[in-house]
Amino acid sequence: MKNYLSALLFLTGIIANAQQKNCDYDIDEKTDSTFIKKTPDYLIHEKDFVNSSDFILFSLINSDGTPYLNFQLLQKSKDFINPKCFDTASKISLQLSNGKIVTLLSAGDICSQLNYNEKEKNNIRMLNNYFLFGKEGYEDLKKYPISLMKVKFATETVDYVFKKEFKSEKIKGEYFPENYFINYLNCVE
Repeated sequence: MKNYLSALLFLTGIIANAQQKNCDYDIDEKTDSTFIKKTPDYLIHEKDFVNSSDFILFSLINSDGTPYLNFQLLQKSKDFINPKCFDTASKISLQLSNGKIVTLLSAGDICSQLNYNEKEKNNIRMLNNYFLFGKEGYEDLKKYPISLMKVKFATETVDYVFKKEFKSEKIKGEYFPENYFINYLNCVE
């Protein structure tokens, strides 16, 4: 009976470790006064038309014990791209598969910057901002897939449907957006 119990505990540990994603970091620094970890950028949404493309990337950051979501919106187009901004009233609302909605709050005011790629003749806008996790729903993010994300910009709100998985044509790779927090939130705790 003792061997059976030991084998069961060992097997449970192996299964739990297999379900945890390995944590990779772009930044992992700890000094006497600071602690910071940042996961690599991860493609969450891709919209690709003939003359324009939109990409949303997430990364997670832990700065001195506080976790943040880094939200990046990259837009490319042959035409002019209207600017998008975040302000202190901006937020990201995530609808989970269990019906709960988890809200992340903007950490500041920022607007997208316009650049021009002469070689490809593309306008490029990039918006990058940090969002704070609330205590409400934080644990649910680690358990339930995301079905919908609502992003409240300064002047508009945009809905993004999360896919179970997709293969990116522009950024080569296979991505699993609905399970992003399930797979990676533990990396910044």
